Amino acid sequence: MTSSRGGAEALGQVLLGVGAGERPESFELFSKHLDPEWIQRALQNTGTATVRRRKLPAEYVVWIAIGMGLFRDRSIQEVVRHLDLVVPDGDSGRNRRGVTGSAVAQARNRLGAEPLAELFTQTGAVWAGASADEHRWRGLSVYGVDGSMLRIADTPENETAFGRPASSRGRAGYPQLRLVVLMVLRSHLLAGLAMGPCIVSEQALTEPLWDKLPDSSLTIVDRGFIAYRVFHRIQSQGADRHWLTRAKSNLKMRVVKHLGPHDHLVELPILRSARRAHPELHETLTVRAVRYHRRGFRAQTLLTSLLDPAAYPASEIADLYHERWELEMGLDEVKTHTLEREEALRCRAPERVRQELWGLAIGYNLVRLEMERTAGRAGVPPRRISYRHTLMLIRNFWITAWLTSPGPFQTASTACWRSSIS
Repeated sequence: MTSSRGGAEALGQVLLGVGAGERPESFELFSKHLDPEWIQRALQNTGTATVRRRKLPAEYVVWIAIGMGLFRDRSIQEVVRHLDLVVPDGDSGRNRRGVTGSAVAQARNRLGAEPLAELFTQTGAVWAGASADEHRWRGLSVYGVDGSMLRIADTPENETAFGRPASSRGRAGYPQLRLVVLMVLRSHLLAGLAMGPCIVSEQALTEPLWDKLPDSSLTIVDRGFIAYRVFHRIQSQGADRHWLTRAKSNLKMRVVKHLGPHDHLVELPILRSARRAHPELHETLTVRAVRYHRRGFRAQTLLTSLLDPAAYPASEIADLYHERWELEMGLDEVKTHTLEREEALRCRAPERVRQELWGLAIGYNLVRLEMERTAGRAGVPPRRISYRHTLMLIRNFWITAWLTSPGPFQTASTACWRSSIS
C-alpha cells in the first residue's frame, strides 16, 4: 500500500467500509464480527451468564477484557467509560459512567478467565478456519506454531502461579508466563493459544493445539518442536495433514530414494526409548529432505511429510518455509504494537492475567479480521496491510466515540479519521 496521503485515505475508507465523501454507517466495527450469541454461549457454557440486573453484566465485562488489550495506553477505568458509547446497552449505559474501579474489579473477578477462553476457542475456529481456507497453498491451509514469553506484574500471587525464568544474573526481574500460538500464517489470525507457567516447556503447552489442526493442512514448526511423536500425531489424527520444519545439524538420516537435485526421501531412526514411551511409533520415519542454499547464508535442509515431488515442488517448499517468519511478526504485533512496546500485561492477579491475555488475543483477531476485509476490498494480500496503521485507525475511530455524544458522532468521527490519515 502506498504511503501517500491519497493512499492512506483510501485505506481508511476501505477499512471503515465507506466510499469517498461518505460517512461511516456505524461505529460498531467489531460487533459485526463478534456474534452476541457467541458471547452468550461462552457465558452459559462456563456458568457465568448474568442472572440478576447489574451495572456491569457479564457480556459487558467480556468487552472490557477485549478493550483492555486494544487500548493498552488507557486505564481500565477509561476503557469502561469509553465502551459506554461503543457498546451501548439502553439506559444502563448512563449508569456505567459512575461505576467505580472496585466494581470493575469485582465484575472481572466474577467473570474469570474461562468465558474469554471459551469465546476465543469459538471465534478462532470460525475466523481462522475461514481465513486459512481462503489463502491455501496447493490445496493446503498453512499454519505455524511457535511460543513466546510475556512479563506480568511483580506480585506474590503472579510469581506463585507463573514463576520467574532462570537468569544468569540470579533472580529474574519479573514473573513471566509462557504462551504458544497456532496461527494462520497468511493472515496472522490466531487459531489456537495455550498459556502456562514459564517453567513449562513450549512442547508441553502445545499438546492441545495439535488437535485443532484441520484436514488438508500444512503446519510449519520451529526446530524446537522436532519430535517424532509430534510428527506422527499431526499425520495420523486427520486426513492429509502435513508438517514442515528445518533439520538440526546433527540429525542422522538414511537416503532411500533420489527425487531430484538436493531432494530425497530419507529414513529417520527412532530411538528405542521413544518407541517404548510411545508404542504407536515405528522403528523409522520416512520423510522428505530438501536441501537449499541462499546466497549469503549457510545451506539448510528442510524435513517434511510432503513426499510427492510433483504435487509439492522442492523450490516452492523452500520458499514456503520462510513464511514461518510471519508467525514471529504476528507475535511482535501482539507484544510490541498492541501492548505499546511494554511487552507486559497489566493485571496483578493470576486469574485476571489469564482473562487479560484471552481478551488481548480476541482483540488482536478482530483487528486482523478488519485487515483481511480491507485487503479483499483493496485487492491485495492481508500481509500487505500495515497492522500498526490499522490499529491506530481503529483506536482513533473508537476514541471519537468516547469524546463525543452519540448524536454528532458520525460527523466528528469522520473529521477525526480524516485528520488521522492525513
